[in-house]
Amino acid sequence: MRCPYCGSKDTDVIDSREVLDGKSIRRRRECSACSKRFTTYEKVDFDDVTVIKRDKTREPFDRNKVLAGVIKACEKRKVSRAEMEALVDKIETRIRTKGVKEIKSSAIGDMVVKGLFRLDPVAYIRFASVYKNFDSPEEFRKAVGIFKQRKKG
Repeated sequence: MRCPYCGSKDTDVIDSREVLDGKSIRRRRECSACSKRFTTYEKVDFDDVTVIKRDKTREPFDRNKVLAGVIKACEKRKVSRAEMEALVDKIETRIRTKGVKEIKSSAIGDMVVKGLFRLDPVAYIRFASVYKNFDSPEEFRKAVGIFKQRKKG
């Protein structure tokens, strides 16, 4: 590991800890040349998963795109960044543990909708309206009705 300060290849690991429920390792390092300390993270590199989009194009799974959609849906809501990250972690883990090489974007969208449903009702409606391409007030009313019905049961 190169030191980000001086570029030296001679760094020592001072401390290692598991993070994200054992899915990655946080390492505290110290450079032997300049004595500066820095932190690195190691995460398991799963085989690439390809997302099949609605228009049939394919692209690599990008956790950050899923997170960006969740953040946008939760904008100005009382949902912490940690809760959003946890939701996306759960979705990513579900996708990766399925062992599939390809997944439809609609399957990912369904996972996000279900996660937001449990997390925040307004974020759920926001995401669902974009994901399902609502184009009338009736579709919003129907989504709110579904939310109310599921909350009762």
